[in-house]
Amino acid sequence: MAMNAIDDLRRQGKMTWTEETRAWIAVPEHIVDALGNDGFVECKRVTTTSRRDLRPTGGVWQGVNRSTGSVASMIWTDRPSRAQTIAFLTIDAHSVQPSEMPEPDLSPKLSSRREMS
Repeated sequence: MAMNAIDDLRRQGKMTWTEETRAWIAVPEHIVDALGNDGFVECKRVTTTSRRDLRPTGGVWQGVNRSTGSVASMIWTDRPSRAQTIAFLTIDAHSVQPSEMPEPDLSPKLSSRREMS
């Protein structure tokens, strides 16, 4: 399944893979917005909170693409020791991992121009 907005997040460096946790580091709302742009409509969203300050510490999001019938799910959790949120993303029960996505092209763009003599 083509996921153009998810691919864009990755190319822009807003969604990066970490082998340590085998998960994505990203702002959960960015992933939700990207999935929405790729045709997924939210059908479930639940957040968890800490007992101390009632701030969200994690959550679950699920959406359905009405055109294709595909289901996207994301589980996310904040890591208190780091200023990063990790997210686990699946489409139709298959984990979305970097090997399934095109590699971002981070090389400088070189223009190829022919000089006319």
